[in-house]
Amino acid sequence: MDAFKDRVAVITGGAGGIGSAMARAFAARGAHLVLADLDEAALASATAALQATGAQVLGVPTDVTKLESVQALADAAVRRFGAVHLVCNNAGVALFGPMSRATHRDWQYTMNVNFWGVVHGVETFVPILLQQGAGGHLVNTASMAGLVGMQWLGIYCASKFAVVGLSESLCRELKPAGIGVSVLCPMIVDTGINENSIRMRPPELRDEGTAEAIVPSAGEIKGGVIPPDEVARRVVRGVERQDLYILTHPEQREFLRRRAAKLDGMFEPGSW
Repeated sequence: MDAFKDRVAVITGGAGGIGSAMARAFAARGAHLVLADLDEAALASATAALQATGAQVLGVPTDVTKLESVQALADAAVRRFGAVHLVCNNAGVALFGPMSRATHRDWQYTMNVNFWGVVHGVETFVPILLQQGAGGHLVNTASMAGLVGMQWLGIYCASKFAVVGLSESLCRELKPAGIGVSVLCPMIVDTGINENSIRMRPPELRDEGTAEAIVPSAGEIKGGVIPPDEVARRVVRGVERQDLYILTHPEQREFLRRRAAKLDGMFEPGSW
């Protein structure tokens, strides 16, 4: 069975960036789409643009930090299309700056979106996929910062490491049911996530601390910048191949090798 043809894909953070690119890629393969986003204006625009191509698309304003909002998203998807097959827990925010200057609410807000947003998607949609008994796939968006700790990204790393661990465990749990799990770990993608994270941050948090106001320059985070559509192409391939890890940049290989070598080196006689 084609992983996308006439299948129903739910994408949080679907109004822009990687989410919007995934929606376009899935639609090109014949999928029906349910886009979820907190930015209602951007959501309406993205939904209309996809509908203009002939795709069947439902836009649902959603706050992934609230379980009841994600449950309402699932209800709307099933009402419209009768089933759900592909779930992309993609909504996320960036936070760049030293942990020593972050506030407690910086931690709470970032974890609520990046980690609990994925948890709410898992809590809500996995039972639906299991009950349907028709397989399916989940794509959880983490980051290269979920595989390697990075300076100035401590809070963000914590949230994304959690998503990677959750996804690795979930993959093992759901494999016997024929449900795939992928964790998307991109490096730098041209999405405007830093600026959008500041713009969409709750007003009562914008003046707290300084971490949310620092946007990294190109020289501060290493790696090339790729377009969202290239990430979406890799997601399509990853879903088709049932890949657990979806990576995006060739530069990632050396970072991961160095991390693995450090871990392996701790078992040498002189270290042990």
